[in-house]
Amino acid sequence: MAIPIKYNLLSIKERWTSTLVAVLSIAGVVAVFIAVLAMAQGFRKTLVASGSPGNALVLRGGASSEMESAVTLEQVKIIGDAPGVARDDTGQPLISPEVVVIAAFPLRSTGTDANVQIRGVSEKALKVRTFVDIVDGKFFSPGLPELVVGINARDNYSGFDLGSTVSFGGRSWRVVGIMASNGSSFDSEMWCDAVVLNQTYKRPENIFQSVTVSLISPDQLEAFKNTLTSDPRLTVSAISERSYYEKQSIMVFTLIEILGFLIASVMGIGAMFGAINTMYSAVSARTREIATLRAIGFRGGTIVASFMLEAVIIAVCGGILGTIIILPIHGNMASTMNWQTFSHLSFAFMITPAIIFQGLGFAAGVGFLGGLFPAYRAARIPVATALRQL
Repeated sequence: MAIPIKYNLLSIKERWTSTLVAVLSIAGVVAVFIAVLAMAQGFRKTLVASGSPGNALVLRGGASSEMESAVTLEQVKIIGDAPGVARDDTGQPLISPEVVVIAAFPLRSTGTDANVQIRGVSEKALKVRTFVDIVDGKFFSPGLPELVVGINARDNYSGFDLGSTVSFGGRSWRVVGIMASNGSSFDSEMWCDAVVLNQTYKRPENIFQSVTVSLISPDQLEAFKNTLTSDPRLTVSAISERSYYEKQSIMVFTLIEILGFLIASVMGIGAMFGAINTMYSAVSARTREIATLRAIGFRGGTIVASFMLEAVIIAVCGGILGTIIILPIHGNMASTMNWQTFSHLSFAFMITPAIIFQGLGFAAGVGFLGGLFPAYRAARIPVATALRQL
């Protein structure tokens, strides 16, 4: 016989106070669950957006990040002459040899120091990364101690407004421009001339940490890589810039997800016990109703399915409420440490349809487990014993 769905819906309405408690507890769990996944997704999207599918990143052979890499000026020239490299109107290769340093600056919100990634680039950096725009001021002049600051770095740190002068590395720098990069990690960086940055930190002027190369088309990547690896003058490796940033995001993304699942699981256990308590109370209060259903022909398996369905409906309602509660954080800014570069990275929470479905699925799972044992108990109640209470 079919599950008495109408009976379950009427029961939820009749016992709305206990139902509301279960709904609110599950809503809290789902809200936290979605928030953590949105944080991980936002972090990943910010890093991945930093890589252009038409660019290649060249590092020292065996290096897994820019911080570990070193590329000489002679190698940079050879890389620029490789086939597949795009060129500007004057015939010069569109490449940007770059260096990276980390410096600490005070946060506007707390006054405590946080690490910022300062990237030394070439004057062709904007042509290589076409999605980066100067939204205020101008690009730095080669050879001068001038900074172009990402919009998130400007908003998060004290003293980086346009026209300001800041000190790091024993040198004074003037902020001459503000840049935006469509939500990528470059919005949290500061750019300057690579040679000046090397001079400031007393590094060799002819040593860089990476070379970003604009290719004629993404299809040229394999041929470009083969050319570099087969050249005996080079000891470098090449990777798609987007793939590089995807790999950079894996560790923190995985860490946030694991912590999120742990937190949500602990809270979910509490919510599950709440659902069990609610359903046990419902079974105790509805002994006569269960007996009546059994007497008119509903079998034990149907009663089990009926109570489990009721628990899942309550849980999904809690999941929907939790989603509605947490939805406004979509697009809000947060920040965390990028453990690959040890720098502060700002990103926006990103709630996707997939995350919402995961949250609702998590809620349904809590409801299923929470209703399983009470439903089994309801089906085990002897009909004769229950009917004596009528």
